[in-house]
Amino acid sequence: MTTTTRRLGRTDLEITPIGLGCLPFGGPGLANRYYATLDQTAATAIVRTALDGGVTWFDTAEMYGRGHSERTLTTALRSLGVGGDDVVIASKWTPWFRTAASIGRTIGDRLEALQGYPLGLHQIHMPHGGFSSIAAQVRAMADLHRQRRIGAVGVSNFSAAQLERAHAVLAGYGIPLASNQVQASLLERRIERDGVLDTARRLGVTLIAMAPLHTGLLTGRFHDDPGQFRDVRRIRRRLAGFSPATLTRTAPLIDELRTLAAAHGATPSQVALAWLTSYYGDTVVAIPGASKPRHAEESAGAMALRLSVAELDRLAAVSAQVTP
Repeated sequence: MTTTTRRLGRTDLEITPIGLGCLPFGGPGLANRYYATLDQTAATAIVRTALDGGVTWFDTAEMYGRGHSERTLTTALRSLGVGGDDVVIASKWTPWFRTAASIGRTIGDRLEALQGYPLGLHQIHMPHGGFSSIAAQVRAMADLHRQRRIGAVGVSNFSAAQLERAHAVLAGYGIPLASNQVQASLLERRIERDGVLDTARRLGVTLIAMAPLHTGLLTGRFHDDPGQFRDVRRIRRRLAGFSPATLTRTAPLIDELRTLAAAHGATPSQVALAWLTSYYGDTVVAIPGASKPRHAEESAGAMALRLSVAELDRLAAVSAQVTP
């Protein structure tokens, strides 16, 4: 399947507008607080479906099971005969209670968990919780890049000011800051108000949208059957603000998604993802997760959906009316 790719920031890496978020592969621990544990067979089926749909990159993290997600992903890729040059893998270093020196000390663990697959994008998972400054952390990432142990440097959950700082430090090494992973969706548009979007555009940084379907709320399934709330882990319900009031408030947006989905022979999820990866131009890409192959198939299918400018603007207007 031929899919249009985008340049990751100002790096040489090319990625598809939709990637696959691999938190559900994390196994026991943090990931299990969000999702039921997937075995290798289930994960491999999801990866195969994503690849068949044209997805070329996968986002994981050290925090997702201390290597469990990374190893599950690469085990799947190897069993499917996918080589390291065929995909881009992104991972993240966790700063909690650590110094910047641990970035260099733990890169071996990351590469071991990736089982020979290259680490295309290494990200600082969040700007807080560490014992070293952002500048020190970014310098440690730059060292790994100069050693050719990672392909590109990114950050996650960084504010506009923190993004500026990280970019400036890397620029001193002649290295572009590739990306900033943030929450963004039709129900989460703070990037437009807090300066993150404008800063990313000015600096040539790609924004990687996590939770692009707002923990499933934009699928419309909870509006159809509120009883499905109880099937969602408590922490995910709390983070997404699931409640009867939320369903009532967001119903006009879901109705608009359904109208456009019917017109395009698509699903509400696909319309929501197509909006996110189109409305902001090439700046925003998305990493929906998947706990079943059909979720990966549906997300990948959004890359073939083309919304008109009028449709994009209409969704933006309805979104603005229902989003706090």
